[in-house]
Amino acid sequence: MRFGIFIPQGWRHDLVGIDPADQWRVMRDLAHRADASDIWESLWVYDHFHTVPVPTEEATHEAWTLMSAFAASTSRIRLGQMCTAMSYRNPAYLAKVAATVDLISGGRVEMGIGGGWYEHEWRAYGYGFPSAGERLGRLDEGVQIFRQAWTEGKATLDGKYYQVDGAIVRPLPVQEGGIPIWIAGGGEKKTLRIAAQYAKYTNFSNDPTEFAQKSEILRAHCADVGTDFDAIVRSSNFNAVIAATEAEVEERLSAIQARLATALGDDKAKEYVDGMFRPSAAVGTPEQVLEKLSAVRDLGLGYAIFNFPESAYDTSGIELFEREVAPGLR
Repeated sequence: MRFGIFIPQGWRHDLVGIDPADQWRVMRDLAHRADASDIWESLWVYDHFHTVPVPTEEATHEAWTLMSAFAASTSRIRLGQMCTAMSYRNPAYLAKVAATVDLISGGRVEMGIGGGWYEHEWRAYGYGFPSAGERLGRLDEGVQIFRQAWTEGKATLDGKYYQVDGAIVRPLPVQEGGIPIWIAGGGEKKTLRIAAQYAKYTNFSNDPTEFAQKSEILRAHCADVGTDFDAIVRSSNFNAVIAATEAEVEERLSAIQARLATALGDDKAKEYVDGMFRPSAAVGTPEQVLEKLSAVRDLGLGYAIFNFPESAYDTSGIELFEREVAPGLR
């Protein structure tokens, strides 16, 4: 199994209480820490503009600006977004942005891409909120534009949603064949079919039963479109709260909830922790987490990306994962 780590950027209220003037330093230092470790293959941010589970006035830093900053301030680790929403930027423009970041980084960019889902920020930023079918149609056409742009240096598509006519994308990305594409989402009819056609990586549910089901649907789409299922790396995201004992895990969860309550209020903070963190396979003691993650690995999970919600304040959970969990999963 390969490992990625999310850098807190505010979207999950994971920079609460840190002065905005100091937030880049916190993010940069965590990126440097991951860059220096042989555990982490990649670092990740989210492509969102408004916080979750509800929009608040707390900072949420923009994903591709961070990609460029991380490209210039790290040397080894790969750089991804999980995931960029296709409709937030014209795909020819986004292909150009990503190619430039790939050049700055020396060829370390991963393109996580999806249809987008967070209605509040869509409408607030003036994008409307198209149907799921249209959002996935835009995803399909946009990925076609990426592939042309990154291999030929020029893209032309007269699509239903996007029309580009000889859009020049130079220089090409450093990576031969273009930037690796991760298709995020588990939609069985459209998203996984797009993944079968274009993706080197997928990203969907980490629940063992659902992961197995989605994997078989992906396999069927691969057979239908004539691609190699085994060549696509399947990934999932995990919220991680790890401590030496169950009592310490509860203490960490309580501290996270108390910090969230300053921005969300007590009820929303409890609901968020109970819904997003407590059920996670990466919450528990090292032995518990290793057992739960091994079960998904044995179903074909090849890449796990971890969000440590306390990492801006305390990296001891990361250290415990690196020391006592990662070796057993590798």
